[in-house]
Amino acid sequence: MKFKIDNKYFKWGLTAFLVIAASIVFYYFMFHHSSIRLGIGMVADIVMPVMLGLVMAYLLTPILNFLEDKILIPLCNKCGIKETAKRNSVIRGIGILVTAFLFVSLIYLLVAMLLSQIIPSIQNIITNFESYTNNFIKWLDKLLEDNPEVGEYVVRNVNKYSDELEKWMNDFTKISPLIRTVSLSVINVLGVLWDSIIGFIISIYVLASKEKFAGQAKKIVYAVFERDMANIVIRNFRFTHRTFIGFISGKILDSIIIGILCFIGTSILHTPYAALVSVIIGVTNVIPFFGPYLGAIPCGILVFIVDPIHPLNCVYFLLFILILQQFDGNVLGPKILGSSTGLTGFWVISSITLFGGLFGVLGMIIGVPIFAVIYAAIRSLVNSALQKKKLPYETKQYEKLDYIDGNGLHVSMPENKHTKSKHIKQKKQDNTSIDK
Repeated sequence: MKFKIDNKYFKWGLTAFLVIAASIVFYYFMFHHSSIRLGIGMVADIVMPVMLGLVMAYLLTPILNFLEDKILIPLCNKCGIKETAKRNSVIRGIGILVTAFLFVSLIYLLVAMLLSQIIPSIQNIITNFESYTNNFIKWLDKLLEDNPEVGEYVVRNVNKYSDELEKWMNDFTKISPLIRTVSLSVINVLGVLWDSIIGFIISIYVLASKEKFAGQAKKIVYAVFERDMANIVIRNFRFTHRTFIGFISGKILDSIIIGILCFIGTSILHTPYAALVSVIIGVTNVIPFFGPYLGAIPCGILVFIVDPIHPLNCVYFLLFILILQQFDGNVLGPKILGSSTGLTGFWVISSITLFGGLFGVLGMIIGVPIFAVIYAAIRSLVNSALQKKKLPYETKQYEKLDYIDGNGLHVSMPENKHTKSKHIKQKKQDNTSIDK
């Protein structure tokens, strides 16, 4: 008998092989996950510069496209320079140089602000830690002066733990592990910095040939899948790209604006450590929904500890942050982000909670666009299935739906006694016709 690829014995053998292979992978994943994690970590360390380069190129692509489409190409057309391969190459080179300059300038400004404002603020907090503790104790003493026993207990514990903290900071035997930890952290930071530099160089090459890479990816898709399926894959990738780039870039721009507005407002209110507070508010604002609270609570505690004698300063600060976040959530955010995700508040909170629990802070940032893509895929599958059954796919038509009769009519739930009796009578008639 001539052997054929579609022979049933071959299919059985292939199925058995895949089942055994999957079982082995599952076994190692369950009982040797530490080795697998170590191997994945080693591979991730090796390819980290390439991954950073791809991420940088992905985030810088909208800037490059804007410079080329809105500035450089119209300028060349206005000057009468005909479109040639050389002209396109020059435009791409100028666009990459300007994009790289803007990126490096932004990094420089952030580092300069970190060195000139934030680090001195942190040093000042450490230097004045004792005075802040004394102010806090005085505030507690004044607050609890009507209850001397409770006040004495609270003040005694505050003094106790502040003394222990001061001894810990002055104890070299305990500082030595901290120094080792800080040293390892510095080494890790230098490693990340080196990977970032290599990644930035890689991103330049990716930006220079981004159309070629996109064309190669499409060619692979059409080679692997059938034409209709390939079109679906490419369309889904485009939707994913629009969702990600719209949300991430919009959220970064939104957070920068909020950080600047926060610095202006805290400077007017004479809030202590205005630069440090504004950076915390701006960075945490990248996290949807929970970000404003994650930033406002520690900043409010800091403002209160610095000057507990005047608690209204903390109240004014929290009110300002509340107004700022309302402005961001109702005016600025919708203007910048628009409907880039299409998710309701419930799904936003759920996605942040799920991905934040799995991947930490990074999961909280990228969880919303990832869930938006998953949500859109499920919605597309459901709508396609309903269309095949010749049923409507608008959710509103199902909100008050009781059942769908054999004629395809959509019967809504009754709202009063008259429609209720009519509904019951209609349902009995439908059941009788079915029995017949």
